[in-house]
Amino acid sequence: MNEYLEALKSRMGEEDYEKLAAIPDPEVHRFVAKAAELCDPKDIFICDDSPDDVAHIKHMAIASGEESAALATPGHTFHFDGYYDQGRDREATKFLVPKGDYLSPTLNQIDRDEGLKEILGLLRGAMRGRTMIVRFLVLGPANSVFTIPCMECTDSWYVAHSVSLLYRKGYDTFLQMTPGTEFFKTLHSQGKVDERKVSVEHEKRRIYIDYITNTVYSVNTQYAGNSVGFKKLALRLAIRKAHREGWLAEHFMIIGVRGPGGRKTYIAGAFPSGCGKTSTAMLPGETILADDIAYARNIDGVCRAVNAEAGILGILKDVNPKDDPLLYEVLTSPNEIIFSNVLVKDAKPWWLGMGCKLPESGINHSGEWYKGKIGPDGKEVPPAHENARYTISLRALPNCDPELDNPHGVELGAIMYGGRDYRAYVPVQQGFDWEHGIIAYGAALETETTFTIVEERGKYEINVMSIQDFLSIPLGQYIKNYLEFGRRLKKVPLVFGVNYFLRDLKTGEFLNERRDKHVWVKWMELRIHDDVGAIKSPTGLLPKYEDLAPLFKQVLNKEYAREDYIKQFTIRVPENLRKIERVKDFWAKVPDTPKEVIQVLEAQERRLLKTRERLGDYVPPEHFPEV
Repeated sequence: MNEYLEALKSRMGEEDYEKLAAIPDPEVHRFVAKAAELCDPKDIFICDDSPDDVAHIKHMAIASGEESAALATPGHTFHFDGYYDQGRDREATKFLVPKGDYLSPTLNQIDRDEGLKEILGLLRGAMRGRTMIVRFLVLGPANSVFTIPCMECTDSWYVAHSVSLLYRKGYDTFLQMTPGTEFFKTLHSQGKVDERKVSVEHEKRRIYIDYITNTVYSVNTQYAGNSVGFKKLALRLAIRKAHREGWLAEHFMIIGVRGPGGRKTYIAGAFPSGCGKTSTAMLPGETILADDIAYARNIDGVCRAVNAEAGILGILKDVNPKDDPLLYEVLTSPNEIIFSNVLVKDAKPWWLGMGCKLPESGINHSGEWYKGKIGPDGKEVPPAHENARYTISLRALPNCDPELDNPHGVELGAIMYGGRDYRAYVPVQQGFDWEHGIIAYGAALETETTFTIVEERGKYEINVMSIQDFLSIPLGQYIKNYLEFGRRLKKVPLVFGVNYFLRDLKTGEFLNERRDKHVWVKWMELRIHDDVGAIKSPTGLLPKYEDLAPLFKQVLNKEYAREDYIKQFTIRVPENLRKIERVKDFWAKVPDTPKEVIQVLEAQERRLLKTRERLGDYVPPEHFPEV
């Protein structure tokens, strides 16, 4: 028996002790022992993933008051986070950086010694009087080259219940682990809670990431993005691991797109929040493999990918029966679902944009709610929070892809990058090659925060590959890795840029309907298999009208006017040139920017200038050659 197990004996019952002792890695015992010594829980519950243990956690989430089952639909529960604990906290989320180490100055960071002293001080005694729950999980499918074991110690039954839906069980993996195996760790405490069982010391919320020991520390928060260590927090650790080992850990959704002859083609996509990621992942008639985080590896020269997770922590706002029929049906049917920060009235959850009139009273994250209520910050409280969420297992979705747990992953035919670009990029275009696509669409991914007729600086946010907030290596090195990853492949995925938000420059009206994205995705699938040609524009390869028109009819039963095609796919030279300037300015400030980034952007700039000389500022697609 090692010293750590000995220290834990008095803190847990015999059954829990035996479950922990069965794991052969002493580092697991050390982490649990140190967490218990620091946080001082009254007892420790070790979950071995048995149906009884998993059911006990769900029961305790309700019995503790962290969740409520007072909803009419079987399997539905709801949870409220504190008034000031409604989203990822960028300010309080920091990397612990040892002296002499370097991270990009754009990343939130704190000296490791100073940060550890602070966070361990906040965690000291934080679990007193509560149970510490220990969960063992895996990122990626089990028994796979993609597998990353991970564990979380938490005093929140809600957090422990959430991971049952979001991740694959990992206790058996830990039983088979040899000492020295790398794994990720999270120590979380909700801290002081009020009578509603929500964290109250939001000003002491801290989420610190120690990449030296692969540990996430989180305290005084319950919001899942801050407390479930294996969401974006562990993505930061996975990015470092991928950097060392030559693979990609990405903010990707993956969709299985059906093509002619019954084939299925997998396409990954990266989108900043609010740019169409979930609605693309949930396109009707296709399958969803991942909605948030994916790992991609070079397997025998082929790019293969897996979902790091097995569930969805999704945004509820604007999910309605018209725009998201499949998802809406799932959310209103009997399933194990945790709703968070919704309005509850008449034993039903309500959220913003659900396509019907909301009640004028009920309970929500602010407590008893009524229309016109003013919150403690002096602002009117909406019926439900804008960031209200649902937590559900992917396997509960009828469109869940059957390859979800394939240990070999799936072959990626393409990667798409999409932002909110009101002025410049066309709705869909293909990169000339890996390098051009990765740089012109991924490294230049841009989201515009407002639309005005007069263009203003400062209204654009560049979010490289939609992963900038989570990077734990220098940005220049990250892009270099990406470019090299593609060069090592024998079979390289195509790269597409999509933009669902192009507007008419005069009227400001959108030039696409929300459902049109399905046609763009179907066109990508045909391009991957070389079933259709394309038009070579200065910014990428464009679809031909003759190929899009039948797709609109087939997919949406909609007539597609040539006039609409011309409006959507006209190359706007001035707006594209300004976009390149903004992106070049951004990369000029990034240390170690690979020379290819500037080369690709300047080559695109030259193509646009030549186009302007020959054809003017606004060039319809038929003026470009077919390839």
